[in-house]
Amino acid sequence: MSLDIATIRRIARLARLALSEDEAEKMCGELNEILTFIEQLLEVDVEGIPPMTSVVPTTMKMRQDVVTEGSLAEEIVANAPLSECNFFLVPKILE
Repeated sequence: MSLDIATIRRIARLARLALSEDEAEKMCGELNEILTFIEQLLEVDVEGIPPMTSVVPTTMKMRQDVVTEGSLAEEIVANAPLSECNFFLVPKILE
């Protein structure tokens, strides 16, 4: 897969990026290199290889799933600047 300048400009417009002609040319080369590398990775046979979370064998630390004190809502919001019905009140940031 290869990207052309028109596709790069469309992607930049969708991402709300203003690219000059030189930046678009550079971005085109860089993205094409990335896509070439991804195509190489897709050629690797990983059949039968289990997924890993780390390159070093580790085991996850587990704790007992037990019920703890859950009736502390009033104490939790006691130091909050604003609260209502045991919920934190925060200023609205979206209009």
